[in-house]
Amino acid sequence: MCSPANNFIDFGFTVLMDSVLADRPELDFFLPLLSPRPVRLVVLAPGIEACRRRTAMRAPQDRFEFDGYERLEADMKREFGDCAWWFDTAALTPEETAEQLVAGVAHRTPPLRPGWNAWLRQLHQV
Repeated sequence: MCSPANNFIDFGFTVLMDSVLADRPELDFFLPLLSPRPVRLVVLAPGIEACRRRTAMRAPQDRFEFDGYERLEADMKREFGDCAWWFDTAALTPEETAEQLVAGVAHRTPPLRPGWNAWLRQLHQV
């Protein structure tokens, strides 16, 4: 995922990588793989009820059934509350979300720096 992103960034594209990060060490794993390019973290945060409503509106084969919204939201706030833009997308269409994301990300989030030491400590459990 990082290699193609780096290629697009190097050719002047704005790249949005979509993933669910479990915790800060997982984010710290990605940062050096994207370095020295600027990385900014955005948490799309429509809220638990909007997630449930959106899932219910999807065709059965496209639904994402998940009972852990509350825990996931609490974990993400604990892990990323100090370094991410918490972007409430509850009232936005996907197109509006993308437009506002590209327009606002540089103003709302500082670039994150890779933490090789933290990543290596986690890797070696030191």
